[in-house]
Amino acid sequence: MRSLMQDWPLTVDKILDHAKVWHGDREIVSRSVEGPIVRTSYAQVHERAKRVSNALKALGIVPGDRVATLAWNTARHLEVWYGIMGIGAVCHTLNPRLFAEQLCYIINHAEDRVILTDLTFLPMLAEHRFKMPTVEAIIVMTDREHMQNSPWQDAHCYEDLVAQSSPDCAWGGFDENSPAGLCYTSGTTGQPKGVLYSHRSNFLHTLATLSVEMLGISAADTIMPVVPMFHANAWGLAFSGPAVGAKLVLPGPKLDGASIHELLEAEGVTFTAAVPTVWQMLLTHLRETNGRLTTLKRVKIGGSALPEAIARAFRDDYGVEVSQLWGMTETSPVGTIGELVPEVAAMAEEAQLGYRLKQGRAPVTLEMRLTDDAGNVLPHDGVTCGHLQVKGPYVVGEYFKGDGGVILDGDGFFDTGDVATIDGFGFMQITDRAKDIIKSGGEWISSIAIENIAMGHPKTANAAVIGVPHPKWDERPLLLIKLCRGQTADKQEFLAFLDGKIAKWWMPDDVQFVDDIPLGATGKIDKKRLRDQFTGYALPS
Repeated sequence: MRSLMQDWPLTVDKILDHAKVWHGDREIVSRSVEGPIVRTSYAQVHERAKRVSNALKALGIVPGDRVATLAWNTARHLEVWYGIMGIGAVCHTLNPRLFAEQLCYIINHAEDRVILTDLTFLPMLAEHRFKMPTVEAIIVMTDREHMQNSPWQDAHCYEDLVAQSSPDCAWGGFDENSPAGLCYTSGTTGQPKGVLYSHRSNFLHTLATLSVEMLGISAADTIMPVVPMFHANAWGLAFSGPAVGAKLVLPGPKLDGASIHELLEAEGVTFTAAVPTVWQMLLTHLRETNGRLTTLKRVKIGGSALPEAIARAFRDDYGVEVSQLWGMTETSPVGTIGELVPEVAAMAEEAQLGYRLKQGRAPVTLEMRLTDDAGNVLPHDGVTCGHLQVKGPYVVGEYFKGDGGVILDGDGFFDTGDVATIDGFGFMQITDRAKDIIKSGGEWISSIAIENIAMGHPKTANAAVIGVPHPKWDERPLLLIKLCRGQTADKQEFLAFLDGKIAKWWMPDDVQFVDDIPLGATGKIDKKRLRDQFTGYALPS
């Protein structure tokens, strides 16, 4: 027997259709790559996205073809997203923070036929264009005036194509399990792998994020996705915002503290999301300028662990509620969110903070568990560490083109590569990446926990902890500190700061001061590069 309900395919074009009909005049504000602030609306973006669809069809794009974007968060990028997906093509977001060789590998692996690019990335594309044999056309996302910056005479001008194309284009009409987007992992271990999202998975992820338990945004919000659209779907905000008709503020290429603060205040932003490094820059700017946050209510932080110092600064100095989320490219990406349950909300503020610093609880659309090395399921006691595994309707089942082989276990769970605990209230806390955890004398030391405490030192700009070989204990922690501009310190100052806050046997065996701590393509600390940098380093005896 089948149900008697309507068959209404969950395709993402319906999201922008809804925004156009019910929130058509709602504003979308972009800091353009060319410089000026540009204002448009959902209705205008909808019409221009349909023109993009027709322009791509004129270039021979058919359902299933991969069309790449190399672009910042702007209204043009939003138009392109929906214009590609609406006709059943696959929107492949390229992360410009990857090395050029990795980008070329990804473009060729995906067999991209068209690349739509912002002006920023023309030099890189020009240098490596000959390494991209599948790419038939490049569209420069600018107007005719700025096309003089293009290195190719045969490149297409985006605004010319939009103006020349009809807004009359049928969207949808295909199976909801058709591919919609393609995003590659950061490639920190081996070549990047492709995660191929379906329309259905993106739509269900959007519905999940709209719950109060997760992002909880509404038409009353003004939201600013600082997290890039090329980084795992901007954590879904490019779908969630239109789905509720929220005003969108898109920061373009300028992500420094001053530029972010300017948009937050000028546009009345109430909700925003980004990785911790962005908020560190904003808080530094606010302290240096005595700046204020007059409209911002909520900040979501993910990508790497939330340092306690950032959470306290937003709460105590600016009255902004901070919660952490966890996810990965393979989870579309939002997996868990640190919203408080009633039992925790009834606690004192300081006790609540401990839960806000955890990665959060699973929504109804995600199953989550811990296992040991033998695959045995572990208890949720807040102490026992295990391999974090997940499954759900927007979790990867297989990498694009079968890379990596079988990636699910016999129960259908995906191993995230994280080591975590889960407490009695369901709050999950990442203790480390499996490849980064420090194994000392048969016990595990969490590099993340030490880093988060070190970040609270007033002289710290950034901190990282790596394991280095030890003749007796296998590995011991080495603390690396990038000092704030103009500061000096010695290692005893930092060891004293850690004393009493971590177990004695967790105490780093040494502290080294570095000019920079490298970040990977997604804003996380690149510990592989740090380990390479400190190859052969000998701890003090």
